[in-house]
Amino acid sequence: MANSSIRIPHPTAAEDHAVVTAAPEVPVREIFRRFWPYARPYRRWIPVVVLLVALGSAIEAATIWIYKVLIDDVLMPKEFGLLFWVALAYLGLTLLDGIISFCDEYLSAWVGERFLLSLRTEFFRHLQGLPPHFFDRRKLGDLISRLSDDIDVVEELMLSGVTSALSYTFQLVFFAGALFYLDWRLALLSLFVVPLFWTAARYFAGLMQRVVREERRRAGSIGAVAEESLSNATLVQAYDRQEEQVARFHRENLGSFAAEMAATRLGALFSPLINLIQLAGLLVVVVFGAWQVSRGVLSIGGLLVFMVYLSQLYGPVQGLSSLLNVVYAASAGAERIIEFLDQHPSVREREDAFDLGRAQGKIAFENVSFVYPQTEGASLSNVSFEVGPGEVLALVGESGAGKSTIAKLLLRFYDPTEGQILFDGHDLKALSLRSLRQNVAVLLQEGLLFDGTVYENIAYGKRGATREEIVRAATAADAHEFIEALPDGYDTVVGQRGRLLSGGQRQRIAIARAMVRDAPVLILDEPTTGLDGESARRILEPLRRLAEGRTTIIISHDLSEMPQATHTATLKDGYVASSSRAAGRAR
Repeated sequence: MANSSIRIPHPTAAEDHAVVTAAPEVPVREIFRRFWPYARPYRRWIPVVVLLVALGSAIEAATIWIYKVLIDDVLMPKEFGLLFWVALAYLGLTLLDGIISFCDEYLSAWVGERFLLSLRTEFFRHLQGLPPHFFDRRKLGDLISRLSDDIDVVEELMLSGVTSALSYTFQLVFFAGALFYLDWRLALLSLFVVPLFWTAARYFAGLMQRVVREERRRAGSIGAVAEESLSNATLVQAYDRQEEQVARFHRENLGSFAAEMAATRLGALFSPLINLIQLAGLLVVVVFGAWQVSRGVLSIGGLLVFMVYLSQLYGPVQGLSSLLNVVYAASAGAERIIEFLDQHPSVREREDAFDLGRAQGKIAFENVSFVYPQTEGASLSNVSFEVGPGEVLALVGESGAGKSTIAKLLLRFYDPTEGQILFDGHDLKALSLRSLRQNVAVLLQEGLLFDGTVYENIAYGKRGATREEIVRAATAADAHEFIEALPDGYDTVVGQRGRLLSGGQRQRIAIARAMVRDAPVLILDEPTTGLDGESARRILEPLRRLAEGRTTIIISHDLSEMPQATHTATLKDGYVASSSRAAGRAR
């Protein structure tokens, strides 16, 4: 069969660039090495599963043997006195097989689902530790696809596939043993088809591997397009681009359809080919077996049971051959998981990192320079400044000047390329990440909220916050009045990203969240951006209350919005162009 008879879809360069690229290929052995440690807590159950599989295969072989007894010892000699015991044995084996099958399926499912739960949680924990630029360059829909569907197929490879292989192996041992016991010459003859099974499986598995990789890539692309389009539904409708988004979605689904049909063609060709190989083996056995019966070497019951064993034997042989397809299909999803597992956090906590406790809040940048990963130009160059409790430092400058980069370095999303950042005289690298970030409250320009209640969004700022603390923070943020006017007050659900509230309301809830955190260091990143004049003026007083007594860093492109600033530093192209204190050097 020529390769040209099966069309394998290939994505165009434009499609790859527009949506999701394929993950790097990883050898199956490496996949097992990477994921087998995740099964460590459940390995003690694997011998039990193996025992159940072995018992199930033995009982199946014994049940088939009863047919020989029925024909040769009951029907042919007409000894019907044994019929009762044959029937009783058959019933007992069937009941025992049902019990063992139930235990096997239940335990296998429990181990598999626990493995999935552990792997999915650890993968999500890994994603939580990756730097912001990783998520800026990835499609959210593709991330979700990997977190759900791709992890499912890893379990199929690591546990379900291994269990199936063991089951097929035990069936081969018991059925082949029975065949050789009945007639070793006929058994040897019947096994000539095994290399044919293996050759066919290897050929189709190679083709299937390419198809499944494209299927998994397209699944991520479909999720990415859907998430991007639906999350920006207002923009899409405002610019009348619905049909273009539908066309994008259709194009990715069409690619998935092509890959799915290619897989279907492979399966449709593989199945009848295997049936032909199996039929060839059975025909040879029928001819040679009939000759053996005519010579009196083999009984009629023995021949019939031999054919039953043989048909059952071809099942696990075919299953082991087809398992190659399963392995390659599952490895395509595993490759997409490994691609992200190979991404590393931009910072690592030192083993001797210590907890600072409640900080005073003195911040010092000393000759700090920074270059973002996978970029060439420096975002910050030789930046120095100090700010302490009760002081407000305003960082001003045009977009791209490096203002937000300072906030990311202070939160230790990244470490400086050169220089150091001191927190109460300690290098940030010496502090535990939890201790550092518990001492910092951040107010972002978007006022991001979760799809929960108002109460939950404010309480997000402090673990274990009481209702009294939350109401007090909302009052200080000038938010209590409008919250009480909402349909369910503090229990009102704000919608995805807080879209059921106005921009000013979202920002005041975000201020309350920072208030309840009560951290000694406060970062305000363009807190009035996107708000109308009235809303911007309304949050200025809550912002002043929030900044009282804290070390405050305000990031703004317009200094006039921040009259409370005690010190200013103007950034330009990553340098401190001017400052009320000696800092940096001008370009």
